[in-house]
Amino acid sequence: MTHNPGFVQLVEQAKQRITECGVEEVKARLDREEPFHFLDIREDHEFAVDHARGAKHLGKGILERDIETMVPNKQDTIVLYCGGGFRSALAADALQQMGYWNVRSMKGGIRAWREAGCPLE
Repeated sequence: MTHNPGFVQLVEQAKQRITECGVEEVKARLDREEPFHFLDIREDHEFAVDHARGAKHLGKGILERDIETMVPNKQDTIVLYCGGGFRSALAADALQQMGYWNVRSMKGGIRAWREAGCPLE
């Protein structure tokens, strides 16, 4: 998918302020049963097609509105993903602005998850 230049610039700026993690790191955390919030922020119809096993859904459109209900402790670890890692970078940046300090954006999103052969639901 080709993204518009303004969007790409916004994402690149956000990526300078956030931390990204790889699919392997996230899969290892799940395998070790580490406690963290694994959130798919894609649109409802994208989540309905498939999603990473164990992920909860909280679409980017309502993330900021509902995150404090889903994750009341701002010290909890949160890993966000989207389709390719762009929207999740923007979302991680927004959550940091809201006081969540242990937020990660999964590089490559669900596409990288699928390519790595990680489990889907």
